[in-house]
Amino acid sequence: MFSLEVETLARLLIDEARQRSLRIVTAESCTGGLVAAAICAIPGASDVFERGFVVYTNRAKQEMLGVPGDLIADLGAVSEPVARMMAEGALEASNAHVAVAITGVAGPGGGTPMKPVGTVHIATARSNQALMHRAELFDGETRAEVQEMAVRSALQALRDRMV
Repeated sequence: MFSLEVETLARLLIDEARQRSLRIVTAESCTGGLVAAAICAIPGASDVFERGFVVYTNRAKQEMLGVPGDLIADLGAVSEPVARMMAEGALEASNAHVAVAITGVAGPGGGTPMKPVGTVHIATARSNQALMHRAELFDGETRAEVQEMAVRSALQALRDRMV
């Protein structure tokens, strides 16, 4: 279901979370739960995976994660501040210690000159620490390729956040 690289990253992530006694929460838009699925596909995920939020619509982001509607209206759902609020909201709405949030334009449509297909914002949050963010522009030819690259980047961001 996932590439060897994604499986390896997920396995390393689970091992590191277990060693540090950390629980993980995900908040996903453009990947539709694929980050959570990649983690949960690995034996032992139940030791560290707390829950995942799939918040594909703006309303879901507001209702489930507390992302302000005016923030989405002003900057769009695909933006650094929204990704950061998603990560923060996921952490607050769970019993996890570390969160990853991802929002973007997976394509093939929906892109604009300012936010072309492949634009992805990933934010990580950890209890009592500053939020972190990374912006990506993936050049996948298909929606599935963009999503695969986004999952890989989100897993790596989450892993980086644990050290």
